Amino acid sequence: MTKSNSHSGSASHGRRSFLKTATGALTAGLLVDETLDAYPQNTNTNSKPSDLKITDMRMIVMRGVPMTSPIIRIDTNQGIYGLGEVRDGGSKNYALELKSKILGENPCNVNRLFRKIKQFGGQARQAGGVSGVEVALWDLAGKAFNVPIYQMLGGKFRDRIRIYCDTTASREPKVFGERLKERRAQGFTWLKMDLGINLVTGTPGTVTRPEGIQQQYGGLPTRHMFMATEVTDKGLAMMADYVAAVREVVGMDVPLSADHFGPLSVNSCIRLGKALTKYNLSWLEDMIPWQETELLKQIAAAVDIPILTGEDIYLKEPFEVLCRNHAVDIIQPDLLSTGGILETQKIGDMAQEYGVPMALHCAHTPIGAMASVHVAAATENFLVLENHALEVPFWGDLVDGIEKPIVNKGYITVPDKPGLGITLNEAACKQHLAEPGWFEPTDQWNNVGRPNDRLWS
Repeated sequence: MTKSNSHSGSASHGRRSFLKTATGALTAGLLVDETLDAYPQNTNTNSKPSDLKITDMRMIVMRGVPMTSPIIRIDTNQGIYGLGEVRDGGSKNYALELKSKILGENPCNVNRLFRKIKQFGGQARQAGGVSGVEVALWDLAGKAFNVPIYQMLGGKFRDRIRIYCDTTASREPKVFGERLKERRAQGFTWLKMDLGINLVTGTPGTVTRPEGIQQQYGGLPTRHMFMATEVTDKGLAMMADYVAAVREVVGMDVPLSADHFGPLSVNSCIRLGKALTKYNLSWLEDMIPWQETELLKQIAAAVDIPILTGEDIYLKEPFEVLCRNHAVDIIQPDLLSTGGILETQKIGDMAQEYGVPMALHCAHTPIGAMASVHVAAATENFLVLENHALEVPFWGDLVDGIEKPIVNKGYITVPDKPGLGITLNEAACKQHLAEPGWFEPTDQWNNVGRPNDRLWS
């Protein structure tokens, strides 16, 4: 009898242990109805994320941060909102004209809404509305589910993001070299310089071009190849000497990239690249417009310095043309031009399949910068992120909720708070508005739009 009671007690204990373990497993696995029902209540919402609806879109316009940048706020029926940004130089109307197309929608359906509005974007700044709205949707979705954006992109490859920054130029290479050397002392591990023909055009015999060539095209912006501008041997030697003097100050061990060459012909691009070879630059940026795939490929094949482009390209497909043809060595999307966060991650993943690394262009407020940080964290072949605001003393003051200084010893720490991980500092932002008003009503945009937006018949 004693033995039987003992066995019965042991069996009962075993069943209790099993049930306790099984219940724990079911709860952890969200297989219990009560847990499934309660799960959304742990998010930062007033009801389930599935009930979230967009109720409004409002804007402010900031100046000098570092450019003039419209800021988007998308509001919802649950009191949470998402922040986005139209790329510098873009109109706030690029975003507002999309308002009627997203009102009443669930912002958590980011990919579906992006596909709904992406036809209204275009190359360069014209993509700013679509891209900025997409960023705001991700910010909202992250807040609704109480997770950072990088987590919704599949997690992160890195905890901090390497930064390169623009540095005030000087015609004196030693002066500029010392400024770059100070960047190294601040912790930056990647440097960049402007290296345009404007450095030498004041010296006779350095650049050949027809007088008044710009007026020949009615003063309109004209692609480099049509400007009949060539650098002479004298000009090339002076530009190479400039880089040599800079390298002498900063050393050869730190990456040094170059940009803003001016409207050079393909042949002059090649000759300049060859003249700079021994200084081991990390890339030559936007030597000619990105649309010229075959010409870029011609430059890349002839020059032993990496060729880079991409900041004005909208959507993944044009990047794939460049990568598939190996017309560039590195791509540099700007997520406020590409179509936003997810499209940029897709671009990076695509480029990796062709063996092409990705840097990220960024001349934005902290909103666009932090969106870029989440993409950089979640994309494996990422190299380095630009920050164009090191000389803007109030830049970091515009937002709260993040580690300060935002750029710390050449890196930005990836935030772990929901969404972008930041909130606006209203008092600081109001000191730098380009237009009066603080997220004023935009009801006049509520019903703007065509009744039939499909792209086929």
